[in-house]
Amino acid sequence: MDYDDSEHEQRFRNAWEAVEIVRPVEYSLFTFGDSVLDYYLVCGDQNEKTPASISKGEVCIKRPMIITADSDQPEFENFFENREEEGVVQFLMARTARFSNLRFVHQSGSKRMVSDSLSAAVEKLNRQLDSEEEDRVAILTAPPDLGNVAVLRYAAERVWQSGPDNVQELRERGYLP
Repeated sequence: MDYDDSEHEQRFRNAWEAVEIVRPVEYSLFTFGDSVLDYYLVCGDQNEKTPASISKGEVCIKRPMIITADSDQPEFENFFENREEEGVVQFLMARTARFSNLRFVHQSGSKRMVSDSLSAAVEKLNRQLDSEEEDRVAILTAPPDLGNVAVLRYAAERVWQSGPDNVQELRERGYLP
């Protein structure tokens, strides 16, 4: 790896560590077919006096019906502002077999500003989701310019955590020894 790749990787790692999944969901992705991950994204500074923004969105993780040589790389749609950002993520995510052949489609709703701080906005959303007994919607937090990284981290962690359950289902159906 040359210096330039190392620099991109470090920038990505710093961004990855700056975002958080404050309310995770605890279910596995479907082994076959598409899975939809709903979320609220709260962006703002850790400064308690700065207002935050909230948007609601979803990531659809699509598995191919037929695996071909052309579908061996993960694909990310509507995640990044430019090709360079997408290229760095493609490079890093392609290093794990769990992402091969997956297509990630991100759809985000409009952003609304709230007078609450980041932590107060998260508290309100947690109370709302608890009162609705909603356990399939995550809450993500990020600095103002890293919202897409938070969404990517959420989707990636769901794929990583679902891997063992998906392999077990493949075994139970006789596709693996």
